[in-house]
Amino acid sequence: MKTVQRILDEKGHDIYSVSPDTLVYDALKLMRDKDIGAVLVLVDGKMVGIFSERDYARKVILQGKSSLKTLVSEIMTTHVVYGSPEQTNEQCMAVMAARHVRHLPIMDQGELTGIISIGDLVRSIINEQKDTIKQLEQYILQYTSIT
Repeated sequence: MKTVQRILDEKGHDIYSVSPDTLVYDALKLMRDKDIGAVLVLVDGKMVGIFSERDYARKVILQGKSSLKTLVSEIMTTHVVYGSPEQTNEQCMAVMAARHVRHLPIMDQGELTGIISIGDLVRSIINEQKDTIKQLEQYILQYTSIT
């Protein structure tokens, strides 16, 4: 089973972040430019929250607020669920499903090392399954050629 560390090594450890006093509009532009669904909210390198497309939809659009006048700190999620590098895909998927989150910051001994999305996990699990299928096909071909 693949670990989160391996996923981060394959996709990179890029961490896109904003400060709490960033306008929602500017955070959304960063997310668009980087093609990501969430940014971490950091103060002096420490995570204080996460801002996601879901936060925007539920706390700005649906409440009639303006992204040009609202600060990320007003709508960010402050109780951030996080994972660790040694967790497996399946463990992280279970955490994300149970907590209804789509992005999981990864902490290693109190240090932020990356972030993974539900899409990263799904891609990784699909690739693992493809590898397993390929190995089984090779085994079957080898076995049937012997008999």
